[in-house]
Amino acid sequence: MQEGVVMQASAAAESAAVAPTAVAAAPRVFAGAPLVQLDRVSVALEGHPVLDRVDLRVRRGEIVTIVGPNGSGKSTLVRTIIGLLPPTSGTVRRIEGLTIGYVPQRLAIDPSMPVTVGRFMNLPARRDAAAVAAALADAGLPGIAGQQITGLSGGQLQRVLLARALLDRPDLLILDEATAGLDQPATAAFYARIEAVRARHGCAVLMVSHDLQIVMRASDHVVCLNGHVCCEGSPEIVSSSPAYHGLFGTDAAETLALYRHHHSHSHDDCGHAHGRSGDHRHGAAPDA
Repeated sequence: MQEGVVMQASAAAESAAVAPTAVAAAPRVFAGAPLVQLDRVSVALEGHPVLDRVDLRVRRGEIVTIVGPNGSGKSTLVRTIIGLLPPTSGTVRRIEGLTIGYVPQRLAIDPSMPVTVGRFMNLPARRDAAAVAAALADAGLPGIAGQQITGLSGGQLQRVLLARALLDRPDLLILDEATAGLDQPATAAFYARIEAVRARHGCAVLMVSHDLQIVMRASDHVVCLNGHVCCEGSPEIVSSSPAYHGLFGTDAAETLALYRHHHSHSHDDCGHAHGRSGDHRHGAAPDA
């Protein structure tokens, strides 16, 4: 594939900090040029550094999940990938003609406004009826075009937002905390639907999530972010990383270790994830 838009910021003076060591790849291998590639991307908001020399690759068919504490730069990273924020330094590359579908964390809807699902799917411009029906079916909501948006459950509303994101058959589907506020069954059902969409259409998926157990099941590659990339690799490797333990605590790590034991039955400890040397950034500015 031919690479398209290149966003290049002037390189700032770099410190001698060591970049995070690469870790073992996930068992599933994704070939081809990355749809999106970030090289040593730094972002500052109002003079405050939020991201520091982040490297990231997302390939077609791959599910990549970004995890990290509040204020770690996750939403800033997503906005940089989409192109809403320019990097202070580093490079963002996207393949030519890349189509991105975006599912936000939530959508504020005026309860006094009568809007059906079908009308909502046709905003701001009318879409082909067959395409709308197909997108709703892909999202697991066939035949609800006539229902009022305000009458949907939280899980159904998130699936409608997913359907909107699928209308243009995106190469890359981005979900920014898309299951925030959903209960565990609704969250699990939503991520199962994402896996089905990936399997059917072969799109890449980039998720920002706090649902760590679901991440273990749904992701091919996990990036642990705290201003910089602390560790990355398959979910099994990241969950055993000291950097991951430092960010999420022993209880979360032990929960994921138990989950991994029951689902993979793998006891191979040959892989290790390594964080960047130096202190982690804490108390960073909240993601805007």
